[in-house]
Amino acid sequence: MLDFEATSGGVPLDALAVPRRSGTEPFTQAGAAAGAVLTDFWAWACSDLMSNRLRGVLAEYIVALAMGAGDGVRTEWDAVDLRLPGGLDIEVKSAAYVQSWSQQRLSRIEFNVAPAKGWDARTNTVATVPHRPSRVYVFCLLHHTDKATVNPLDLDQWEFYVTPTTMLDAALGTQARVSLARLQTITPSSVTFGELAARITECMEG
Repeated sequence: MLDFEATSGGVPLDALAVPRRSGTEPFTQAGAAAGAVLTDFWAWACSDLMSNRLRGVLAEYIVALAMGAGDGVRTEWDAVDLRLPGGLDIEVKSAAYVQSWSQQRLSRIEFNVAPAKGWDARTNTVATVPHRPSRVYVFCLLHHTDKATVNPLDLDQWEFYVTPTTMLDAALGTQARVSLARLQTITPSSVTFGELAARITECMEG
């Protein structure tokens, strides 16, 4: 088993308690402000919201926002993307037709749904058998196709396909990727951001 636990002199080092930062925290040198604050770093590192990795993190936040859970701190590398009260574990996947880089054509839409031996951040353990541990998948498609006006902060440019994990398992087995056309045979209709929370709750209760 992969061991994520660091030790120092044989004494286990507990996971860090990560505070939610405001962005006003300064960089310092010798105890004095060094001329930049945390939002300067965020602007430098996170302005390209169309990049594949950052768009995926943004999609997780959008789903958390819809569920009234956008005030916490994201856990990196957990087996599921969102853990909400009541045992609702959500996996979030994102895709877009347009990308940051130069394109010859719009991107083909497909999502990664591969079962995995995920690491559980709560227990510091890794699953022994590949599986999909969430109860619900939310597939977030940035459906806007005009590169000049695409804006991932405009929630009207997104559509969402909410699928119980049991339905994915039944339809796809151990398949690693699913195209949009195939997904639409499993979950025929998408929802808007305003409808997202109700659909997730419906799938959880169903």
